[in-house]
Amino acid sequence: MGELAAAVAAGEAPDFHPNTGVEIGVGTGRPLSAGAAAGLEPPRYCQLCGRRMKVQVRPNGWVAGCSRHGELDSVLFER
Repeated sequence: MGELAAAVAAGEAPDFHPNTGVEIGVGTGRPLSAGAAAGLEPPRYCQLCGRRMKVQVRPNGWVAGCSRHGELDSVLFER
């Protein structure tokens, strides 16, 4: 498990917003799309460093990868 997946699985608060990449607590950031606000879009930015991630959407979920902190799979969020 990569550093990003471990942080999300542990429930750590993000340093950067996963849908906008803006540092949490700094500035107002960009408005969220309706899908992102509803929690229907995969994260596009790494919550640890704010870098844009490579995202692949599959029929049964998604995989997002940060070049520094590893991959995050939607399987972690399934109940």
